[in-house]
Amino acid sequence: MAISLDKAFSVHPKALQLRIERSEVLASNIANADTPGYKARDFDFQAALAGERRKYTSSLERTNEKHINVQSTINDGLQFRTPAQPDTGDGNTVELQAERNEFLQNQLRFNASVKFMTDKITGLKKAINGGQG
Repeated sequence: MAISLDKAFSVHPKALQLRIERSEVLASNIANADTPGYKARDFDFQAALAGERRKYTSSLERTNEKHINVQSTINDGLQFRTPAQPDTGDGNTVELQAERNEFLQNQLRFNASVKFMTDKITGLKKAINGGQG
């Protein structure tokens, strides 16, 4: 019996990729905290993942080539963040503490996703080896 990695992992590899991309955006915000006129950016992780989930689900439910194939594309979704604090006069909208908190939360969620994938791979290896890890 063949093991389908697409079915085993679902959207989790894409979730990891989105977490990496979000880390890069947040790191850029942190690096530019003192750059005059820099506008903090971010994207809606849940919306991006929901788009991938719809794409994954719609491709699984299509049972005949005559069925309509709904493809969702992730638009980069990068938006400017609305600052909670008033402008300090230099036009920079980075709130360093908020960016650090978002970065930390994103990293924790990335680590949880890696743990999930690792556990899934361990389970698949046990299935392949007949119960021995």
